[in-house]
Amino acid sequence: MFSLLVNIPANAKWAQNGVTVAGGHGQGGANSRLFWPHGLFVDDAQTVVIADCWNHRIMQWEKGDTTNGQVVAGGNGLGNGFNQLNGVTDVLIDKETDSLIICDLGNYRVVRWSRRSGTTQGEILIDSINCWGLAMDEQRYLYVSDWKKHEVRRYQLGENIGTLVAGGNGQGDRLNQLNMPEYLFVDRDHSVYVSDNYNHRVMKWVEDATEGIVVAGGQGQGSALTQLNGPLGLFVDTLGTLYVADCYNHRVMRWTQGTKQGTVIVGGNGEGAGANQFNIPIGLSFDRHGNLYVVDMGNNRVQRFSIE
Repeated sequence: MFSLLVNIPANAKWAQNGVTVAGGHGQGGANSRLFWPHGLFVDDAQTVVIADCWNHRIMQWEKGDTTNGQVVAGGNGLGNGFNQLNGVTDVLIDKETDSLIICDLGNYRVVRWSRRSGTTQGEILIDSINCWGLAMDEQRYLYVSDWKKHEVRRYQLGENIGTLVAGGNGQGDRLNQLNMPEYLFVDRDHSVYVSDNYNHRVMKWVEDATEGIVVAGGQGQGSALTQLNGPLGLFVDTLGTLYVADCYNHRVMRWTQGTKQGTVIVGGNGEGAGANQFNIPIGLSFDRHGNLYVVDMGNNRVQRFSIE
C-alpha cells in the first residue's frame, strides 16, 4: 500500500476546520452527493476514491473538483450482477493492475474493477465472505476482515480460501479473539492492525502471531482519552503511530506506539455538521503530504484537514 510511504512528524498538528472535498450537498444519488459513504483511498495525485455505501457505487473525486464526483464502479442500482454492487464498505487501488478492489458487503464478495475507461463490469476475487475492510501489502497480498466469523485472512490474488492472520477463535474479547473486526491496515512488517469494533479497541497482530496486542482503547466503551467508542477507519504512519476514526465520539485520535492513551487531533467537538465537527467519522486516510482525509458518514461528505 502506498500509504506506507507517509512520514508524519511526531509533533504534527492539523487545521481544526476541515474542507469538504467530496459530497456535502446532502444525502442522494446525484454525482455531487454521497449516501452514507464508508471507506476511502487516496492516491498519489490526491484523487479520493470512496465506497459510497448506500448508492451501491464507487465514486472518484479528482483533486480540485469538489462539485462532482465520477462513478468508477457500480452505479447500476442495487444488485448482484457483474455490473452492480450492494452496500460497499471499502475500496483500495491496486497500482500494479490499475484496478479497484472493492468490498461488496451485501453480495458477500470481494470484486475487482479495472480503472481503464470504458469498464462496465467487475470480476469476483473472493466469494461467500462477510467482508468489511481491505488492505494490501507491498507483495500484493490482500487482507480481508470477515465481521461474521470475527477473523482476518490474507489472500494471494486468485485464491478463495486464504490464510488466517487474526482472530478466528470465535466472538469475544480475549487477545486471540475479535468482535466485529471492520477496517484494516497492514504495515511494512506485515503486522495487521484491526479495528475491533464491538470491543472498542484496535488490535495489532504481528505476522504469524496467535494473539493480538491492544494498541488503542480496550478500556471499555467511553470517551476518555484511554477509551474508544466503536473504532473504525485506521492508518499507521512510518513511525508506527496509529490514527483511528473514533466513530461515536465523533473524533479522530492519534496513539503513539506504547502509550496507554491517545490524543484528539481533529473533531471531538460533539456531533454536528460544522467544519470542526463530525457526525460518525468512519473512514480515514492520509495523502503523501500528511493531509488527513476523513469520511464523515452522517454528513455524507469527505473532509480534508491540512497538516500545519
